[in-house]
Amino acid sequence: MAPSIEIGVISDTHGRLRAEALIALEGCDVIFHAGDVCGPSIVPQLAEIAPCHVVAGNCDDDESLPLTVLQVVAGLRILTHHGDLPVDEAAFRPDIVITGHTHVPKIEQDGAVLRLNPGSAGPRRFNLPVTVARITVRAGRASARLIPLDVT
Repeated sequence: MAPSIEIGVISDTHGRLRAEALIALEGCDVIFHAGDVCGPSIVPQLAEIAPCHVVAGNCDDDESLPLTVLQVVAGLRILTHHGDLPVDEAAFRPDIVITGHTHVPKIEQDGAVLRLNPGSAGPRRFNLPVTVARITVRAGRASARLIPLDVT
């Protein structure tokens, strides 16, 4: 049996990377950050856990960050964008679409496409939970789960 692949998903850190988020992402093979990084230390800290793929959000001023990233992980095409701008997702033929922006955590199966918004891992906003997510890929199939962070 082929080993499983763990994909960490985080978004909307807004300059704050909580210890709880780092713990929740431990053991991931790769991490995707869906924008609103808002701090130069966030990505290097995540990269200590696993290779990172990061997109720009509407609050980011780092012009080196792309608006979209398409990566193939364990044979699955993963499209990441912040979700604030229109993207012709179908042109990328994704198996998984990761977005952020709304701060609302959500997992949705949309036909053959798994859609995931990990919510916000940064400062709490709008009385929403503080969350990250993980995707497990086994035998070419992806399943996602949200991880609420126990923060005050």
